[in-house]
Amino acid sequence: MGKSQKLILPYLSGVAHVLNMIIFLFLILHWYLSLFGQTFFLHRYAAHKMFTMNKGWERFFYIFAWVTQGSSYLNARAYAILHRMHHAYSDTEKDPHTPHFFREVFSMMLHTKRVYNDVLNKRITVDPKFDRNFPEYPLIDRIADSWFTRLAFAALYIAFYIVFANYWWMYLLLPIHFLIGPIQGAIVNWAGHKYGYQNFQNGDHSKNTLFIDFLLLGELFQNNHHQAGSRPNFAAKWWEFDPAYPIILLLDKLHIIHLVR
Repeated sequence: MGKSQKLILPYLSGVAHVLNMIIFLFLILHWYLSLFGQTFFLHRYAAHKMFTMNKGWERFFYIFAWVTQGSSYLNARAYAILHRMHHAYSDTEKDPHTPHFFREVFSMMLHTKRVYNDVLNKRITVDPKFDRNFPEYPLIDRIADSWFTRLAFAALYIAFYIVFANYWWMYLLLPIHFLIGPIQGAIVNWAGHKYGYQNFQNGDHSKNTLFIDFLLLGELFQNNHHQAGSRPNFAAKWWEFDPAYPIILLLDKLHIIHLVR
């Protein structure tokens, strides 16, 4: 091996290492930004109205949730209605996503998808108590929910991996980007009603899967949340921690949102 080759090999190895880090950094950023859009805007705001915000910030976070979810965009109205149904009928046959009537998570999510599409396309009659008081921007929805937009986001993810991925197995991470919203929902709805501990006996199977939930930004405190559905802090005990709550407090201090107290 020549001297120049000996000099260039460490450099190439360093470049490969940087490219690998870029791929994983992109995955982590996509995971947590889309997750924040879901837990902060779709869940705690659209479904539960735990805080208020003006129309300008509402549109900003509506678009933020769309862009960070990308190809797996979830409509705020349909999300809010399904989630309210989930609380009202938790772990019963009317619950759109309980794990207790399915053998595995894929069947549960296919059922959830059918109910979601029926609500989205207004093919079923929704109880009026669920179908109100959520943000709606039809123009944004038409753009975000189109197949052209979804495929464009998927193409961007693939292009990013073509540029930065060094190994073939990295492309196996792409389905996470394509379906990031439903994947996060599947983990929460399956694990959060099957595995963990209960602080409260509230008549359903909701569990707190983790006592420090960095993985899902507090969403795996399902038992706490089902006990107090309008409480913005999903942690209930002193040793539990909801990572999204300090961000919500900061946004309240900055007067971007106003917590309902």
